[in-house]
Amino acid sequence: MIEETAVIHVIDDDDAVRESLAFLLSTAGHVVHEHASARLFVEAGLPAADPATSCIITDVRMPGMTGIDLLQHLKDKGSSVPVIVMTGHGDVPLAVEAMKLGAADFLEKPFDDVAILDTVKSALDRRQKTSQHDALREQVVDRIGGLSQRERQVLECLVAGQANKTIAYELGISPRTVEVYRANVMTKMKAQSLSELVRMALLAGIAPRPT
Repeated sequence: MIEETAVIHVIDDDDAVRESLAFLLSTAGHVVHEHASARLFVEAGLPAADPATSCIITDVRMPGMTGIDLLQHLKDKGSSVPVIVMTGHGDVPLAVEAMKLGAADFLEKPFDDVAILDTVKSALDRRQKTSQHDALREQVVDRIGGLSQRERQVLECLVAGQANKTIAYELGISPRTVEVYRANVMTKMKAQSLSELVRMALLAGIAPRPT
């Protein structure tokens, strides 16, 4: 489910196209900001200056800074905001280049209202899923940071699929002690099952303990 009100930045040097697109997106319930050029967009410090930015729609052919230049700039800045590129008829090579630079999708002009809204919805859906995934990973990393050294070792052994007795032998402790550490790990990680614990560890990039 996407956020109810998405903030979308529309970049196009063609006033008529930009204003028409902004109107369509606004009537669909989105907050829209217009920019007459990619250069003005970048000089405004966007999208970093607007944390609420949900999506960027840009024309590919613009004087000065092109849509391709903008994509390269955003990639260099590490931006994760989805970018939809608008291309003219016969601009397939540019569209492919845009996709290689990380564009979420592209629209060929002239396009209809349904195609625009569907493309934007898909980009926002992916953005939402990515944000949720990143937030969950941050939570898991924080929880792992709260484990003691021994609890972390037990977690790594569990990720490797080792049984309690094997873990006890490897760490030089009793199976009963392993059970205590394992219970502590489950509690601190807020995992309801071993499978959930393993998924969390893998999400955070925890590698199995070397044997």
